[in-house]
Amino acid sequence: QIHLAESGGGSVQAGGSLRLSCAASAYTARMYCMGWYRQAPGKEREAVAVIDRGDGSTVYADAVKGRFAISQANSKNTVFLEMNNLKLEDTAMYYCAAMFRPLACSAYILGDRDAVVSSWAQGTQVTVSS
Repeated sequence: QIHLAESGGGSVQAGGSLRLSCAASAYTARMYCMGWYRQAPGKEREAVAVIDRGDGSTVYADAVKGRFAISQANSKNTVFLEMNNLKLEDTAMYYCAAMFRPLACSAYILGDRDAVVSSWAQGTQVTVSS
């Protein structure tokens, strides 16, 4: 079982930036993808950014393209989410996720029924105000 530890988040005004970090407790080649989901009050949890731990390729939800950037450390045990030009609608609880299923990472953004997250972090709140 992989433990994920998040840091970052907080409150920021619209147009501002925040950076989230997520460290996995161990390295395993079976962790094909890592990514970030978010859940706003009254809404379903949605994937916003996913990275392929092998080749570093990234996939984003349309709502955050051009504003958010996911990256990983050289060790590949830590991923980051750089969030720029934040909008009010970005307010949500953000969850780091580890994916062990051998699927294309885009499957998680697309909501493929087989794209089931293996491990979740505890979540960190991001609040954007006007």
